[in-house]
Amino acid sequence: MKNPSIYVPSQALFLSRRRAMSASGAAVLSASAVALLGGRDALAAGAKVSAQELEADVRILNTALGAELEAVAAYQVGAESGLLSKAVLPVAVAFQGHHKEHAAAIASTVQKLGGKPVVAKEKYHFPVEKLKVEADVLRFAAGLERGAISAYLGAVPLFADRALAQVAASILGDEAMHWAVLRQVLGEAPVPSAFMS
Repeated sequence: MKNPSIYVPSQALFLSRRRAMSASGAAVLSASAVALLGGRDALAAGAKVSAQELEADVRILNTALGAELEAVAAYQVGAESGLLSKAVLPVAVAFQGHHKEHAAAIASTVQKLGGKPVVAKEKYHFPVEKLKVEADVLRFAAGLERGAISAYLGAVPLFADRALAQVAASILGDEAMHWAVLRQVLGEAPVPSAFMS
């Protein structure tokens, strides 16, 4: 397994919850952009949004992209730590693969919508000094997945293009599954409550 890795989406919520509304300068979002992002049929292929709304959607996507790239780097740190057992390492690598897929699809969509995708930082500052045993790595990853859930939960209602919101919700579901699996491996309740916040 080349470059296995551990997750870390930023805990910062995806940009401001405020959206500039404009009745003029409507743009039609590309159905193929939505399909690129989620591999789904474009439900809002004809949805018209203003230029300001389109710009805001691109900012939200770029924030999500930055978090996904951070996650890829974090899983890499965990995988290379030497602390993950042979049973857990393939799961971490699979989760990293999901984040890579999310990042590639989001970057492609940002480009398709006329934006410039953000790129990974040269260096991330992870609490590696606190990673002493496998459980530390798993708790770190679970905490980051939980942060990603909150971020996507906050972002979904902000999209002007509802098809993009639907795809973001799909990614949110994937992050929630990662979190549940990591909690289960730690011996914690995989689904500790009926609602996420």
